[in-house]
Amino acid sequence: MNDLSARLEELRGGAPACRHNARTIAALTSNPGCSRRAVLDAAAVDKAAVAQGLGFPAQFGQSQFAITRGNAFEAMVKANGCAELVALLRDRLGLTIPEVAYDDLNSVGENTGNNVRYQRTRQLVGRALKTGEGTMFDHPMLRLEIAGAPAFLEPDLVAVQIEGQFHIVEIKAFSVIDGQADPAQVAAAARQSAVYVRALRDMVEELGGTPDRVSHNVILVCTKDFTNRPTAEMVDVRKQLAVITRQLSRLTSIKDLIEIMPAGMTFALGEDLGKAVEAVPGRYAPECMQSCELAFFCRNESRACGSVDMLGRGVCDDLGGIDSIGMVLALADGSMPAGPEHADIARVLRFAHQLRQEVAG
Repeated sequence: MNDLSARLEELRGGAPACRHNARTIAALTSNPGCSRRAVLDAAAVDKAAVAQGLGFPAQFGQSQFAITRGNAFEAMVKANGCAELVALLRDRLGLTIPEVAYDDLNSVGENTGNNVRYQRTRQLVGRALKTGEGTMFDHPMLRLEIAGAPAFLEPDLVAVQIEGQFHIVEIKAFSVIDGQADPAQVAAAARQSAVYVRALRDMVEELGGTPDRVSHNVILVCTKDFTNRPTAEMVDVRKQLAVITRQLSRLTSIKDLIEIMPAGMTFALGEDLGKAVEAVPGRYAPECMQSCELAFFCRNESRACGSVDMLGRGVCDDLGGIDSIGMVLALADGSMPAGPEHADIARVLRFAHQLRQEVAG
């Protein structure tokens, strides 16, 4: 174990490592500038337990009803060796799939161990690369390096080889109504799918193939209109892939961030937990409420210091580096003179302030 790995383990304070999955890895992309999340995730700290210990428990997650509905929809789409899925890909997307070899990778024999399933997936992907045969994998086991440690990923999807390329198929139970779906849900599915694309590309490269053998276009299967029937669309995840790659690279070079913490300080639950969390700079944004267990703590912290971060990244960008709500209000009402770097922004703020006074008056 190297020094970095030892320090990351020490940061957990004796607690077991929190296992990563595609959702947690995809969540890294929702706030790439947050050093606090980068350190906690690199050390595999249980952020839900930390939030509970700080007195700001996480309040998000899937309902049991949504999970049950999703599992039922996935089972229907995959029934009879994914026969309905194959028909859907042929008819809806016009893909040429003359024949399909279906492999169920939920277990190998009666062995459900991660390593065994990963090796079997690797074997089948290698064979498909050599033969070029159309192959569909149900619940393949993939692997991705997170800060130097392997994280096993069990997709609730299949990987299909179509015309020489592997395609990730993500099955979600939210609806596409009149060709439109909830943008937030589509974006979340795209981020999660990009994690699988990255993991499968790593496997293909290890087997001697090129990354482009795994398509950047993923196939998103959802319910159609107000029925339980499936529909499919292609989604380009190149942008999400770029962000995930950048974040994973940052996690593997986490040493500089860890060095800002005092020696011996850990995220162990106890009276010093707050000091440890506050020692690493956070970057709160409203979007964190949907993806990070520490969102309530960081929001409270931003409120206390009057940070503009709590107003959202769009507002922060418009304010051009002004980081204090107090300064924004002072520039708006003219009680603070604007320097040359903030002159244009101050004019806009004063104009908005005047409009507000006219409307209120």
